[in-house]
Amino acid sequence: MAQDPPAQDLMNYEAMAQDALRGVVKAALKRAAAPEGLPGAHHFYITFKTDAAGVSGPPDLLSKYPDEMTIVLQHQYWDLAPGETFFSATLQFGGQPKRLSVPYGAVTRFYDPSVQFLLQFEPPAAAPGEVRSAPAPAPAEAAADDPGEKEEAKIVSLDQFRKK
Repeated sequence: MAQDPPAQDLMNYEAMAQDALRGVVKAALKRAAAPEGLPGAHHFYITFKTDAAGVSGPPDLLSKYPDEMTIVLQHQYWDLAPGETFFSATLQFGGQPKRLSVPYGAVTRFYDPSVQFLLQFEPPAAAPGEVRSAPAPAPAEAAADDPGEKEEAKIVSLDQFRKK
């Protein structure tokens, strides 16, 4: 007896789930952008693909991180502006304020070490040759290549829902 081939996911549930989880990132950034700022000890490590479509920032900074970059939103960030499809913030890099704009679709990892909460996302397709602009600077928070956190994290992975 022949086995039926697996049904094709014409709804694209994986992409919908990724978008929904990126909504958590957007909601967290909106809370951080509120006048009272980040509550308690909360702070964020946000990793994103620097070559993703829509990422913008100073070319000298982005060229240092041609693939991926992690920023930290904790004490020294300014003008955090979470929009519907991207967020912008000014951070300090080498003592200099630099503005970054990052589409939520470029985010590959969102981590709040204060509560060990981690979301990981499928990396977006690269946008080779895209011109990156540098928004006007204002003051902000430190960046790190790798947060280096060795603690256990709560990982939300979609792998458990995939058919094998």
